[in-house]
Amino acid sequence: MVHSMTAFSRQDRDADWGRLQLELRSVNQRYLDPHFRLPEALRDLEPGFRDGLRSRLARGKVECTLRFEPAERRAEASVDHAKLRALGAALGEVREAVPEAPMPDALALLDHPGVLEAPGLDLEAIKAEANALFDAALADLVAGRAREGEQLAELIRERLVGIRAQVDEVRGLLPTILERQRGQLLDRLAEMRAELDPQRLEAELVLLAQKADVAEELDRLETHVGEVERQLKQKGPIGRRLDFLMQELNREANTLSSKSVVAETTRCAVELKVLIEQMREQIQNIE
Repeated sequence: MVHSMTAFSRQDRDADWGRLQLELRSVNQRYLDPHFRLPEALRDLEPGFRDGLRSRLARGKVECTLRFEPAERRAEASVDHAKLRALGAALGEVREAVPEAPMPDALALLDHPGVLEAPGLDLEAIKAEANALFDAALADLVAGRAREGEQLAELIRERLVGIRAQVDEVRGLLPTILERQRGQLLDRLAEMRAELDPQRLEAELVLLAQKADVAEELDRLETHVGEVERQLKQKGPIGRRLDFLMQELNREANTLSSKSVVAETTRCAVELKVLIEQMREQIQNIE
């Protein structure tokens, strides 16, 4: 199944000790790039969260935000004066060594780990709930990426149908193109009232046929389209493979355009480039 790299999940949990809210937000990225915003008291959850993301995701910039609001009856907190004095002494040394360094305000001092304590909180229970929230959010995020990925795959399949149609049109035009070129060459010779050696005429026609022959490019286009369809059915990350295939499709479309000798082929080449670019834009979001 195709997975997008764009999704969002939010999970909440209320208990007698307060409220937890965890958000996971992912967008496209060349590799897996996790970022965490966690309360200081729950900072040690980050390694487990990081491992969880690595086990389920391969690519994407993922922002993980955990918010904790203690219950009102638990909100009364006490100041650890010993830690506060030690912190003040350390700040005094910093002020002496670096006078221009900005000093924290009172709220920042209270936010320093260990200075403000909320007695009676069962941190182990809170961490267990936070881990459960993370697991639920990650499962929801993966499901969301899968749903959007299937929509992206359907858009790509529609473009593949369009590419096949353009290839079939150009392939059907080849005999007409060659016959038209032959007629144009003979008409020019008639206007010039010139006689050309039959062997020379045949050689000129062969050169024209070679220049207009795009059968090899059409075959490769069909091969690449088939490979894209095969990749869309694979398990695991496929975004990088699809991006490479878009480069190959675009290469063949450019060659087709450069070998075009009639307006119909040029038009088909332009339409191919449009379809390929539309697919490439969608593939940037695929894991």
